[in-house]
Amino acid sequence: MISTTDAREGRGPSRLVSVVISCYNSERTIREVVELSMAEFARMDGYDCEFVLVDDCSSDRTFEVIRQLADEHPNVRGASLMRNFGQHNGLMCAMHFAQGDYVLGMDDDLQTHPSQIPALIKRMEEGFDLVYGCYRESLNGSLKRFTSWLNKVTSNKLLGRPEGIRASNFWVISSQVKDQVIRYANYNPNVDALFTRMTRRVANVTIEHHQRAYGSSGYTLAKLVRLWLAYFNYTVVPLRIVSAVGVITAGVGFFAGVVTVVRKVLNPGMMAGWASTICVLLFFFGLVLLTLGVIGEYLGNIVLSINSTPQFIVRDKVNL
Repeated sequence: MISTTDAREGRGPSRLVSVVISCYNSERTIREVVELSMAEFARMDGYDCEFVLVDDCSSDRTFEVIRQLADEHPNVRGASLMRNFGQHNGLMCAMHFAQGDYVLGMDDDLQTHPSQIPALIKRMEEGFDLVYGCYRESLNGSLKRFTSWLNKVTSNKLLGRPEGIRASNFWVISSQVKDQVIRYANYNPNVDALFTRMTRRVANVTIEHHQRAYGSSGYTLAKLVRLWLAYFNYTVVPLRIVSAVGVITAGVGFFAGVVTVVRKVLNPGMMAGWASTICVLLFFFGLVLLTLGVIGEYLGNIVLSINSTPQFIVRDKVNL
């Protein structure tokens, strides 16, 4: 894409970077995020920027601030969702409107700081389809660090992410990846899982993690669990794990049964263990319930997808 500014000034074509942000109760930070990001792009040769800001049904004046930014800056665009759909749904909405050669995703709280944008863009210039900003040191709380670690371990195993790659909520993708991602219409998207499906040309770049400017994270434990369960939309590994555990435990049970019969034949006076029987029953009943729960997650996702549960619903737009 050729920047209109470049065309007027007679310079060569420049790349357009679409900055997509899912906003929630960020009336105090989103202006600073946008203006600091614009300042960074103004210092970068060969790049222009646009912003697609999606208000995920905030309870404060976030969308009013987005409107003000759109009035002041023609390259700022905004949308307001009819209810709270979640951060990843908001990002999917924003990517539907993004027009850039690159699409850059970041948070609205200044933890993914605009000063780190040049590092991600420079890494993309090496020919990658996806670059994640990898934090040198996380400033999140203990719960968020633990869930991030759990997310990293499970996503690498469940999604087959390339070895050594660490995901984060500060990333850049090419327009080709974005075009494929927005074709996904399931009600419960996870953008990291979708990225993993699209390409293996992925890289990390080390960046600084900044403190949250105001307030605290909107992710409760329940929301973090729901986000993690979204992986079930992209893999059958949990079903295979449950099948493997079932085969192993059946084998152990059969072997234990043979040993019990042999011992009883050799020692008819041996007393049968009531407590051990109860423990075995509880173990297998728990295993059955776990299996049913995993299958239930898949069936629930299928039902909600068949019912065309919306990924997002836009209430209002500005500059779109």
